[in-house]
Amino acid sequence: MLLTGTRELDTRRKSALARWSAEVVRRTSAPSVLAPRSVRADSPALIAEPFVVWAGAQAPEALTERELLGLKRYFGLGGVLFVDELEPDAGAFLAGAKAELARVMPDLSPIAIGEENVVFRSFYLLRRAAGRVAKAPKLEAIVRGGVALVLFSPNDLLGALAREAGGVHPFEVVPGGEAQREQACRLAVNVAMYVLCSNYKDDQVHAPFLMRRRGEKK
Repeated sequence: MLLTGTRELDTRRKSALARWSAEVVRRTSAPSVLAPRSVRADSPALIAEPFVVWAGAQAPEALTERELLGLKRYFGLGGVLFVDELEPDAGAFLAGAKAELARVMPDLSPIAIGEENVVFRSFYLLRRAAGRVAKAPKLEAIVRGGVALVLFSPNDLLGALAREAGGVHPFEVVPGGEAQREQACRLAVNVAMYVLCSNYKDDQVHAPFLMRRRGEKK
């Protein structure tokens, strides 16, 4: 699911969400929604989704009180949010998203996570984070009780995954080219498998029970 507000994700990067789902199914046989939809933070539908992506290229607008309450409830039930910066050189979206999420969880701050974290070994063994660019080798996460509730990507993961009709990639991946794009795909799969398995690499569960189980771990 894609978390939306007043600014919609551009069409090219929306294709990355379907690609993400398709790669998870193709590579792992895990269940996944092949046609991801959009959901607002203040929508009751949010709590039915164990995993949501929030991405942008500009600083996000301030969350409303209803959106803050919706996200608090979502995280309280064990939902996971992946935040992707689409303009890594500027970093305005990531900085703004962190500020807004600090209003949701004022007691927690993002921490850097790398290859020592289960996110980097939930399916593939990865040494660093990847995306359309290679700005930072690590992700950041908001963690509660050992469980990552929010993952922050500074590298435009969606830009690397985007694929148009005919298999054409609309965005060049730099500096590593197609090898880096593959690493971005593997990171996407790992994130999805982390959501499915929580802290247990081989503990597969079905989505209807996922958020309840994650919530109980806190």
